[in-house]
Amino acid sequence: MSELIIVGDRVLISPHDGERQTPAGLVLPASVAEREKVQIGRVVSVGPGYIIPNPEFSEDDSWKPSGDAIRYLPLQARPGDNAYFLKKDAIEITYQKQDYLIVQQSAILALLRDDADDILDNISGIDQEKGVNN
Repeated sequence: MSELIIVGDRVLISPHDGERQTPAGLVLPASVAEREKVQIGRVVSVGPGYIIPNPEFSEDDSWKPSGDAIRYLPLQARPGDNAYFLKKDAIEITYQKQDYLIVQQSAILALLRDDADDILDNISGIDQEKGVNN
């Protein structure tokens, strides 16, 4: 079985399909939801991130052990997140008989994460309530 690898700053999304109900109680068919500019879907996989240069890499110093010339700045989206994204920037693909969308991180407007763990929680020295460094 082959593996689908997402590259760069792209995100693989499984779109939420089907009928939707408005706050007034009207049921909208799936065809109406497909015409909306902003859609929602579940993040399935993410690429390694944005490419940034590696300041520790040098082609001039042949005596140094060679390292990777590039590094990646990780994406905010994680598998399992619900992503609100711009439909016009999504590329539709079918993989193993299932429909997916590939979206660049920049086309994602918001993420809805089940666990409220934020990347700032993992940084020491930040007081999130006051928004200042300790």
